[in-house]
This record gives sequence, structure tokens and C-alpha cells, in this order.
Amino acid sequence: MANYNVSGLETLAELARMKKGEWFVYILKCSDNTYYTGITKNITRRIIEHGTNKGAKYTRQRGPFKLVYKASFLNRSLASKEEYKIKSLSLQDKIKLIKSDIVIS
Repeated sequence: MANYNVSGLETLAELARMKKGEWFVYILKCSDNTYYTGITKNITRRIIEHGTNKGAKYTRQRGPFKLVYKASFLNRSLASKEEYKIKSLSLQDKIKLIKSDIVIS
């Protein structure tokens, strides 16, 4: 008999596989009070890369950074779509999103 989560829709093994494939959309606040939005599978590693100038060109010379927003997605496609939506927002709307901690999909 399979072990099921509360909803009974996925086995625990399926949930564990989904967790391994988890992608994150994140927003960093840079030292110059600008925001950088990106996607990754490992936020800690990615922030370190940004801090050592191995991240995006935009973040070079803008550290230190503060992680101000993150949201998780099941795959890269969904994370990329969310990243695009966030990058399309005005500065005021990005600040509202950060304060609300809501995914905008």
C-alpha cells in the first residue's frame, strides 16, 4: 500500500521527487537599493555566486545583497514565467509583492 499525503493525490515518493526538482524565483535587494530578480534551484549557492561576482552581470559591484522574496515552483518553466511577470512589474508593485509575500501567478 502506498503512503499518501493528506489530499490523497500524490504518494510520498512523488512528493519527494517534486521537492528535488523544486525551482525558486527570488528577489535580492542590492546595496544601491535596486532589486534583482532571478531563478535557481539553490538560493544559498546562487547568492554566494552573486556575492563573488560569479552571478549575473547586473549584480556585480552591487553587493552586499539581502534576500527579500522567494517563491517555489515545481519546474523551471513555471519559475521562468513567474520571473518574467515580476520583472515586468513597476518598482512600486515589486515592493508591494515583497511586502505581501504572495506569488503573482
